[in-house]
Amino acid sequence: MGIPEERIERLFGLAREAVVDDEYDRAREYVRLARRIAERNRCGVPREFERKTCDDCDVYLRPGKTSRVRLGPGRVVVRCRECGETGRYPYA
Repeated sequence: MGIPEERIERLFGLAREAVVDDEYDRAREYVRLARRIAERNRCGVPREFERKTCDDCDVYLRPGKTSRVRLGPGRVVVRCRECGETGRYPYA
């Protein structure tokens, strides 16, 4: 694991802590910075973090606090409570 991957992991941990403390703007900045590091170093963000952030408003999605999670037929539906963006992910 290189330096960019370590920084991305650390920034997502900080974003998670910021959402717990109800500081959504700070969490957005951490997510944006992590995505920018991934973009510049061409390493991409891990799938786990890609699914835990809103593509539209960059907030860290925490079920029950910043997102609503529902199970549909063959998929998980995650809706951001900040902007209303919906993500659908398949499961087996």
